[in-house]
Amino acid sequence: MHWRHLTAESFPLAVCSALCSALLLGACGRKPAPLSVPISNWPGYEYFYLASKLGIDQDYGLEIQPIQYPDPQVIVHAYLQGSISVAQLTTVEVVDLCARDPRRCPEVVLVLNESRGGDRIAAARSIASLDQLRGKDVAVTYSTLGPYVLSRALDSVGLQLHDVTLRNMPLSTMPDALRTGQVQAAVFFPPFSDYAARDGQSHVLFDSRSLPGEVFDVLAVDPAYLRDHADQVVQLVSVWAQAHRQAKREPQRALALMARREQVSVQEFRESEQGLVYFDLNQQRDLLKPGGVISRNLARVLAVQRQLGLTPPGAPLPVVSSRYVEAAS
Repeated sequence: MHWRHLTAESFPLAVCSALCSALLLGACGRKPAPLSVPISNWPGYEYFYLASKLGIDQDYGLEIQPIQYPDPQVIVHAYLQGSISVAQLTTVEVVDLCARDPRRCPEVVLVLNESRGGDRIAAARSIASLDQLRGKDVAVTYSTLGPYVLSRALDSVGLQLHDVTLRNMPLSTMPDALRTGQVQAAVFFPPFSDYAARDGQSHVLFDSRSLPGEVFDVLAVDPAYLRDHADQVVQLVSVWAQAHRQAKREPQRALALMARREQVSVQEFRESEQGLVYFDLNQQRDLLKPGGVISRNLARVLAVQRQLGLTPPGAPLPVVSSRYVEAAS
């Protein structure tokens, strides 16, 4: 039976069967094929890494292979090249993938977090307000939320993207560019915004607390991979949920592991997570249902991207499915 042809009634039973098979294979001593999960520096992306470090993936019959990428733009390119089948990305980047390769438009299967303060616009101390960005150089990374967040922030003061000069650059170079005056502002997120804040030469003008319900990170999966590995995707969702539960039980150990990987202090990592909201699997059923929050968010993102000329007409919207979180609940 193909996973794409499962009915709502038969899906949970089939998943249970698949999970049992995976456990039996483990009992026979067979190691699961590694599943590459890309990770870039963002607190909301660390929980698959944590699961791998704590062996949670093995408990669920998986072997997660975390792969570090310098920023989400490189993850987008890796997906387009076929190097990875699952990706942790913002809804903006998922919409971008569908525009670039409609045949591999990924399916959204899990909400990793909502950013409520995590995404930020920081500026030189001499710039006191958003309206003073007119005519200034602003660092963004095109395939991330940068242009979207900036456009929404400028709109709040009657400005548009063409009122500033966009400087496309890797996230890792933004703190130095801001410090040395190559740009007067930057759109980024932890840990890169933490790096910039350390010298005290910049301050935050705007953050995603002003954009409730608009800035989400999701787990996106290649539809071809889903057809053949729906059971592994359910296991992956279960692993993510268990990693969050383990982090609540042993917060100091979990925070230390994740902060060390991002090369920030535990306190910096803890403060960064204060700008994120995580949803348990039961909450995600409503978020991922047809016409739900994530579907509406993707449609809104696509409309803004078209308005900015970043997405061509006719680009499809990603499919959103709650059946994986339902099977893992």
